[in-house]
Amino acid sequence: MGTPDFAIPSLKILLENKHNIMAVVTALDKERGRGQKITYTPLKEFAVKENITVLQPGKLKDENFQKELKKLNADIFVIVAFRILPSEIFTIPTKGTFNLHGSLLPKYRGAAPIQWALINGEKETGVTTFFIDEKVDAGNIVLQEKIIIDDEDDFGSLSKKMSLLGAETVLKTVSFIEEGKIYSNIQNDSFATPAPKITKEIANINWNLPAERIHNLVRGLSPHPAAYFYYQQKLIKVFKTKLNFDIVLNPSEIKQTKRNLFIGCGVGSLEILELQLEGKKKLSTEEFLRGFKF
Repeated sequence: MGTPDFAIPSLKILLENKHNIMAVVTALDKERGRGQKITYTPLKEFAVKENITVLQPGKLKDENFQKELKKLNADIFVIVAFRILPSEIFTIPTKGTFNLHGSLLPKYRGAAPIQWALINGEKETGVTTFFIDEKVDAGNIVLQEKIIIDDEDDFGSLSKKMSLLGAETVLKTVSFIEEGKIYSNIQNDSFATPAPKITKEIANINWNLPAERIHNLVRGLSPHPAAYFYYQQKLIKVFKTKLNFDIVLNPSEIKQTKRNLFIGCGVGSLEILELQLEGKKKLSTEEFLRGFKF
């Protein structure tokens, strides 16, 4: 069960290792773009190519959907970036339901663990597989694998690395369950930290904050949904920045050259390297400044 690109490597590795995938469960198709063209979720696209049965429930508590799941007679449900499951579903398989989560639980429980690790300037994160129970992201841990966060990493690059590490961890977890080698560990709730959904308010840059904090916010939200600010009522998204402590500017003060753009912060300044004016393409600063003056 999953939706985004992040889930594909886990499904792929299980297929490559001859595990029998009974079905894929994913979100409903959506109408997108100007032509309102129907698009599949990334996981459905992959599953269709592999001729795997795809189930797309509107409501997880739908009795017909639950009957279909029971008919599959699956040993395990594997969850990678999906919705919160009701107990009527996660208790169906005989060997349980486990989830791949993008953090070293109990740190960063919630919808956006990879983003918050970057926003908070962490140097290390990881993936966790755990058995699902009633409390969100709080079930017994099966396996954890660590990964170093590079200074150049943003949400896009770190997600890709973690999806591959996660796939290896999912495969090991399935093998452990198959061999009956499960020694799950109870999470220590006192070490739990939240990773709530990213809202528009969170993504709005506050130039009174230190440059390093804004730089990490940009990394955590790039390439999507992207940190942003308003200039003369126009929304400008920021995708890449560089810390600068040589140029002294007041918070939100802008210094522009032919090729460079600096904005003052509470401590230090930020050089803006990639940005996008609403309704336009993402550009390097040099390209952007050819057609826009601050």
